[in-house]
Amino acid sequence: MMYMKPLFRLLIGILLFNTALAGDETPDPLKVLAGDVTAENWLETGRPATLQIFSEQVYGVTPKEKLSSEWKLDRESEALNGAAIRREYLLTLGGSLTARVLIYLPKNKKSVPVFMGLNFGGNQTLEKDDWITASGPSERGGSSERWSLAELIQNEMGLVTVYCGDFDPDEDDGFENGVHALFPSDRDGKSWGTLGAWAWGMSRVLDHLESVPEIDEKRVVAIGFSRLGKAALWAGAQDERFAMVVSANSGCGGAALSKRAQGETVGKITKRFPHWFCSNFSKYTDNEAEMTFDQHQLLACIAPRPVYVASASEDQWADPEGEFLSLVHAEPVYALFQDAPFTDESWPKPGMSIGGQTMRYHLREGSHGINLWDWKHYIKASKNLLKE
Repeated sequence: MMYMKPLFRLLIGILLFNTALAGDETPDPLKVLAGDVTAENWLETGRPATLQIFSEQVYGVTPKEKLSSEWKLDRESEALNGAAIRREYLLTLGGSLTARVLIYLPKNKKSVPVFMGLNFGGNQTLEKDDWITASGPSERGGSSERWSLAELIQNEMGLVTVYCGDFDPDEDDGFENGVHALFPSDRDGKSWGTLGAWAWGMSRVLDHLESVPEIDEKRVVAIGFSRLGKAALWAGAQDERFAMVVSANSGCGGAALSKRAQGETVGKITKRFPHWFCSNFSKYTDNEAEMTFDQHQLLACIAPRPVYVASASEDQWADPEGEFLSLVHAEPVYALFQDAPFTDESWPKPGMSIGGQTMRYHLREGSHGINLWDWKHYIKASKNLLKE
């Protein structure tokens, strides 16, 4: 397939690259290309080279070995006053690691798009209903405001979620538990961390969604909030089967530019959460200037699929402006595939959503979180971008 792009978009991309973040020396995402600056060459050489950088310097190398995999329907019921079907599937990997997958689907609908995201405290946090099997340590219904189930079902979309700890515990445990135990090896600077394990887990769930007749497996949106937003970006960058990727307040190691060193820096995040990343990432502690890459290149690896980055105005720890600028600097890659992929506007005021054909951004008023206002924008964008 050949992709065409008007010259004026290239000039705009260059202008944005040179002016949007003056003095920050943000790497050109197209510099990795071995040959012509074309969409085909990006997919053939640029994207693989960029993914290798993030594998070796940030998240760690995802094992290529495949584990045995079993997918089994365990329970089913109606939910949301009869508007939805709710199911629990058991995904068993390598014969010993089991993840409980909770799925909500609009009743009597076929081939619907779904959002897939990991949750922090267990599937039972989505509703107070005792029917849901507890899969984590948190209280029932404690995170219900983060998921907007009724809004999804009303818009004829579904949700797929798994407790992140089913794939790997969120603790510095020496990588002896979770999926890491199924890939034993001598660890080095490039060995994968917990974010990599979570991203891997999302892809393993995606492996089986084609067997669920109500789901259109070609319209699965990877979504994540905070640290799980980092994992969703890494999952979507690696796995082209995800049709769209949504990052909410993912900050350092997610959508925000690391070289700005605003809010949570590389040094702060690797000191507090060393298990999230490969150990190579910590060498940029107080040394971001030596990075030959930055997070906008991670967003570029999602191209030409849609990407949506969301920030919150009071969430300075996640560097909202840096999240927006990451999209700005990823646009030259997206512009290889279509005209007007993002926007020529500056960082918006709180309460605004902006973007173009495949790249969207909003700045919500308020603090670190994800709520109904966010979901309304994600749903609207996905309906426009992921048409049948």
